[in-house]
Amino acid sequence: MTDTSKGIDWLIKTLRSDQSPDGSWDYPFETGLSTDAYMIILLRTLEINDEELIKELAERIVSRQDTNGSWKLFYDEREGNLTATVESYYALLYSGYYDKKDKRLQNAKKFILSKGGIEKVSMFTKVMLALTGQLEWPSFSHLPVEIILLPLSFPINFYSFSVYGRANFTPMMVLADKKLSIKTDKSPDLSDLLDGRLDSGSWIRSEEMRSLFSFIGDGVKNLIGLPQQLHKLAIQRAKKYMLDHIEDDGTFYSYYSSTFLMIFALLSLGYKKSDPIILKAIEGIKSMKCVIDGHPHLQYTTADVWNTSLIGYVLQEAGISPADPMVGAANQYLLKRQHTKFGDWVIHNPASLPGGWGFSDINTINPDVDDTTASLRSISRMGSGHHDAWSRGINWLLSMQNDDGGWAAFEKNTDTKLFEFLPIEKAEFILTDPSCADITGRTLEFFGNYTNLSKDHSSIKKGVKWLLNHQEGDGSWYGRWGICYIYGTWGAVTGLSAVGIPGSDESIQKAVDWLYRIQNSDGGWGESCYSDNKRTYVSLGASTLIHTAWALDALISVSDKPTLAIRKGISYLLENLQKEDWTTAYPKGQGMAGAFYIHYHSYRYIFPLLALAHYRKKFET
Repeated sequence: MTDTSKGIDWLIKTLRSDQSPDGSWDYPFETGLSTDAYMIILLRTLEINDEELIKELAERIVSRQDTNGSWKLFYDEREGNLTATVESYYALLYSGYYDKKDKRLQNAKKFILSKGGIEKVSMFTKVMLALTGQLEWPSFSHLPVEIILLPLSFPINFYSFSVYGRANFTPMMVLADKKLSIKTDKSPDLSDLLDGRLDSGSWIRSEEMRSLFSFIGDGVKNLIGLPQQLHKLAIQRAKKYMLDHIEDDGTFYSYYSSTFLMIFALLSLGYKKSDPIILKAIEGIKSMKCVIDGHPHLQYTTADVWNTSLIGYVLQEAGISPADPMVGAANQYLLKRQHTKFGDWVIHNPASLPGGWGFSDINTINPDVDDTTASLRSISRMGSGHHDAWSRGINWLLSMQNDDGGWAAFEKNTDTKLFEFLPIEKAEFILTDPSCADITGRTLEFFGNYTNLSKDHSSIKKGVKWLLNHQEGDGSWYGRWGICYIYGTWGAVTGLSAVGIPGSDESIQKAVDWLYRIQNSDGGWGESCYSDNKRTYVSLGASTLIHTAWALDALISVSDKPTLAIRKGISYLLENLQKEDWTTAYPKGQGMAGAFYIHYHSYRYIFPLLALAHYRKKFET
């Protein structure tokens, strides 16, 4: 396939056939095997013997094992991933369909012990192992539950966590306090995976962390009231926070991990396994099941709003009329999912009314900037009937700009550096929500191309300044929610261009030169997931459709004519649109560096279509 219009037509035809009756696109949001493993562990621990689901999930896990016995988070993770391997090994044993004599599990055990045993797994996995009786809880909680009572004026308080941090650490603080541990007759024994002795001290890694823990403890002691009464109040406050943030489907914030932890936290507070809240939560995470390559996968959340907003937008960029039934149905779906409730974002942004969009189909209280700009792009060409939604969305977006000039994902000004010293792995990703180049760039792109906001508006000028101040020395930008420097550079370049920064600008030229330097000989681009953990660009060694589309879209936006490199990139896209191999399944999104990667099944259609549409519009018409 080498004709631009034919490629665009094929992509549009594919998207048209994949649209759901309600107007959305429910392409899978695939996040590895953790959720599948945790589902087996959850069902077995609660003695819910859904044998068909357990067996099918176990089969999916086995099918993903590498030849050295490990499981990986991404294709080029050379030695495998210890945490993923422990989770998969544990789930397969607990499923009851595999035992320790199985050659595949013996290989997994060898790998685990060669990497230091279960003492070396991630903090989240240690919590799961502790609450299911495989590890001992620390003798004291790293984050006392009383932190939920600290005033907003205290340097670290409950609402200085990001919303993702609150969603996961609220049940974790309760569990660490109650030290819940549930074993069943089917519980495996993982003691042979302990390479040494795991004591409470190993959960805290340095004297600086111990000092910060003491600092938080001192703040808790300064609260007015008797310690026992304060402790009881904190537990009640934590329980209320969880119950107040349950979505209609029963999930806590529509996240798998927080719902999983909430179920156990409620059990630790005396709830029965048969309690309607717990049963509905289980059904809620079960409802996020999708099928990939014939196997069930428990999604971390659904991505229906994100998929639909992006697809509705790119279809119109490709020339599909907003009156087309496909686009019309998508936009009606989006309008119904604009938020009307106040969420936690109002704590740091009390002057604004609701008006954003969330990520998942059932999200009603956790809007984000990225979904809001994407949804507004899609509805921007509608006729009358959307003006109220439009103005509410614009006002919410403007109100969410951080004081530093950038935009973050979910909340405003939740980027305290004190979290760098907390005794929590990946604290930067779990507990903070800082301004980032990808979201700041796309927000500027939206304001520049879809509104009449003046280029001299203070919000635009502050956003541009933030981006220019955060460009890397090599000319790239780091993208927080994608892989990674190509993603951030695409967002930054297209955003700066949209608000009037010329292609001749030094920063733009540095970015363009960087993109040209990293282009592969086949005309494409490809970046490894190692980039985000190493915080420097790492080549994948192969091209991918999506990285190629991002790089091309950035170059097209600032180029006066189609350079040889751009034409080679377009040829790569057209020749590989229908390709199916490891590069098309490679994660292009991330939630937590080195731990949580996302394969958006929609991206292989969305971003090639966007790049091809912009190429045709600029250079072929």
